[in-house]
Amino acid sequence: MNEEMQGAEDAALLQGVSDPFQRLWTPHRLVYIQSGTQPGDDDCPFCIAPTLTDEQALIVHRGELCYVLLNLYPYNSGHLLVVPYRHIPNYTDASPEEILEYGALTQRAMRVLKAIGGAHGFNIGMNQGEVAGAGIAGHLHQHVVPRWRNDSNFFPIIAQTKALPKLLGDVRVEISNAWRNIS
Repeated sequence: MNEEMQGAEDAALLQGVSDPFQRLWTPHRLVYIQSGTQPGDDDCPFCIAPTLTDEQALIVHRGELCYVLLNLYPYNSGHLLVVPYRHIPNYTDASPEEILEYGALTQRAMRVLKAIGGAHGFNIGMNQGEVAGAGIAGHLHQHVVPRWRNDSNFFPIIAQTKALPKLLGDVRVEISNAWRNIS
């Protein structure tokens, strides 16, 4: 028997054997990773969100060309997304006016999150295209993730779990209220 066949047989023997890893099954995320199953233009959550109430869509601010909402699948409490209203896939497709507001809202989001949550730093990022990891590749969006010196706990490493201390609705209200007072 060759090594490859022996390896396959050995692996088959291990099915069902427990290991130290917990699994968090998230089948609802499969749509974002399967080839060709990105939402169509008519199903784009970033196009639909502005048609809903702020509470329903978790929107914290509506600007002229862009808006800001909480990420439904946050990395940390207060994880925001800055999104243009226009359905465009890439940063290079944005108009100069959209870029200006996009940047200004990103800065304001950082100020708000620092003021209300004492964030010590931020991860700011955009994934452009499916191959770059964009969950919604058809609609440009930027992540603003607050970070704290002591936020690196062992849950994600040993339990594959993220601890989020506040409910999204409560975080939305707190950020929305602060947004009006912080420029």
